[in-house]
Amino acid sequence: MLERGHLTILRAVEQQGSLTKAAEFLCLTQSALSHTMRKLERELGTELWLRQGRSMRLTQAGEYLLAAANRLLPQFELAETRLRQFAQGERGTLRIGMECHPCYQWLLKIVSPYLKAWPEVDVDVKQKFQFGGIGALFGHEIDLLVTPDPLYKTGLHYEPVFDYEQVLVVSQGHPLAGEPWLRPEQLSNEVLITYPVTLDRLDVYSQFLQPAGISPRKQKAIETTDIMMQMVASGRGVAALPRWLAEEYAAKMPLVALRLGKEGIAKQIHLGVRETELGTDYVTAFFELARAHGEASVAAPS
Repeated sequence: MLERGHLTILRAVEQQGSLTKAAEFLCLTQSALSHTMRKLERELGTELWLRQGRSMRLTQAGEYLLAAANRLLPQFELAETRLRQFAQGERGTLRIGMECHPCYQWLLKIVSPYLKAWPEVDVDVKQKFQFGGIGALFGHEIDLLVTPDPLYKTGLHYEPVFDYEQVLVVSQGHPLAGEPWLRPEQLSNEVLITYPVTLDRLDVYSQFLQPAGISPRKQKAIETTDIMMQMVASGRGVAALPRWLAEEYAAKMPLVALRLGKEGIAKQIHLGVRETELGTDYVTAFFELARAHGEASVAAPS
């Protein structure tokens, strides 16, 4: 009764915004597309859309089927891609999802030697995906998730590959620049520049400010690390970054990295994969390379 083509049509209508555009996108006639979906509705015994003039909106059944399409179609597409790669003698593509902005700079240092070591494997990096990190793994949108905050679920495996410390970055002329470590209340009059993510994903809030009941005077969200650091260097605010990244910028800009709290905030970068992928050799090789790079970074002098 329910076929892959039905899911494809449902997703296309949602993405394209109308039956006409979906039919054009799928290289079908509108009448053929409409006939296919009306036949499915009769067989299912329920409507998938409520038609109001020229506009359409999904019913509860349609919403459920669309969610299923968004879960299942990427798995079909991945299977087809992998089979084509096998047929052509290729190993595959490692699709990497990013759940932290500064991790992208770290990842770039891993990808270059990885591509040299595995010339038959392509790498694709996705920083925005439909379901969030966990959903993207389960939905086969990505094969590997880079995250500092692993959420353990049955069927997933997380490999810790790099320890780091989260620090506050200030300009060299900032009044706090000479402090050995910071207390939360010292940030109460600061403009805190952050990445555009929810507060619960920002360690400076969840592990430093919020437990003390402190908020900064103002928060500004900036997408790119380069612009963020230029803002901090010009005295427009302060920002929290991994120490290794903060020190890279401090080597070329008038910046200082300060410990958050007397003991600091310890973090780890984790690589998450589906447990079914653990036996894939080029996935295991990425783990080993990332871990080796992390150990080398920790061993290198600051």
